[in-house]
Amino acid sequence: MALAIIDEQHRFGVDQRKALMKKNPNSNVPHLLSMTATPIPRSLALALYGDLDVSVIDEMPAGRKKVLTYAVPEEKREGAYNFIRGQIKQGRQVFVICPLIDISDPLRLSESEASKLGVKSVKEEFEKLDKKIFLDINIGFLHGKMKTKEKEEIMRDFLDNKIKILVSTSVVEVGVDVPNATVMMIESADRFGLAQLHQFRGRVGRSEHQSYCFLFAGGRDFEILPSDKTMKRLQALVNCYNGFELAKMDLKFRGPGEVYGTAQKGFPELKIASLFDYQLMKQAQDAAVKLINQDASLNSWPELKEKAGGWEKAHLE
Repeated sequence: MALAIIDEQHRFGVDQRKALMKKNPNSNVPHLLSMTATPIPRSLALALYGDLDVSVIDEMPAGRKKVLTYAVPEEKREGAYNFIRGQIKQGRQVFVICPLIDISDPLRLSESEASKLGVKSVKEEFEKLDKKIFLDINIGFLHGKMKTKEKEEIMRDFLDNKIKILVSTSVVEVGVDVPNATVMMIESADRFGLAQLHQFRGRVGRSEHQSYCFLFAGGRDFEILPSDKTMKRLQALVNCYNGFELAKMDLKFRGPGEVYGTAQKGFPELKIASLFDYQLMKQAQDAAVKLINQDASLNSWPELKEKAGGWEKAHLE
């Protein structure tokens, strides 16, 4: 018997999870426990199909308060800055998240593309906040290309409240616990998925202090307005605080991807069913379980066995 446990499941791709199967020289498929605050659409769909059993922890830790979330229009940016100043005067701290390390980050966008789309970067935003907005406040920055020692020093200073505002990439998405931080400000929020946004929001609200999440979308200086689809997606985060419910919304927005392939989003071409016809899916699941219980080899139904012949290509989820 073997057991594989995957924490923060949403951060792993199909091939990465599938690689776990190759770690066992006996080719035994392990029992699998996946944990995440934000199931990806693909995993949620497989749960609906009956391939995954689901356990939900729907209670907040004692003393925690809901993180109030707002999609902030650009004309109210100065008000957000004033609010942040007020929080810092009360002794609290702030995260500012950007999609890029630098405006010319070659791993994501070219400089011209980033400039055209107005996507915010850590270095650019740090310079702006440090030199123009919060001149009297100690600000730090953090990203994945920094050396381990540098990152540890920055995080230690932030934990010790020496740094009041930390400008960072998604490197703080998981595994960061700073109870004194009460504001999560996300720049270019439309560049992140709902799962990531929910994870960012989870970096604050980790104490008895009321916490807040501000979402800014659109191009630099709001010259490029976010689309209606983008705003609907961000509004979902504003209205919903449950990771599982957000995953359902994300499933509707993005689709589940390929069941036997590696795409984790996109809508399958179903001939007679709807992805959200839960009653029909439950009937199909019950019928499948009945067939497997009668003959797991499917030898009694050769045509069905032939059609199901690709099952071994499926990944762990």
